[in-house]
Amino acid sequence: MEQELTCINCPLGCRMTAEIQQGEVVRVTGNGCKRGELYARQECVRPMRILTASVPVKGSRCPVSVKTDKPVPKEKIAACMEEILSHEYALPIDMGQVLLEDLLGTGAQVVATRALREDA
Repeated sequence: MEQELTCINCPLGCRMTAEIQQGEVVRVTGNGCKRGELYARQECVRPMRILTASVPVKGSRCPVSVKTDKPVPKEKIAACMEEILSHEYALPIDMGQVLLEDLLGTGAQVVATRALREDA
């Protein structure tokens, strides 16, 4: 079986073909660099994504932007978003502050990507 995909690791956007046998990538062609090959191998077997969001903060009219510190399985993104939005966040929030640890057992932490103070 072959799967065609476009690499998202750099601006080149290489069109690649991954040959898959018995649920494993055995060959990748079309990649312009090693990162493309690694991306194709991961994407075809277990796609992962960094999750970004904006969440409301109690006492602030501005939400705070957050992201996971490592990729989470693509199939868990909806459940991870539900989990992130189910929590209540309060001021003050510092950039880089860990707001949630081990998001749904993925090992990823949810961190604030900006600071938010009472005057915001």
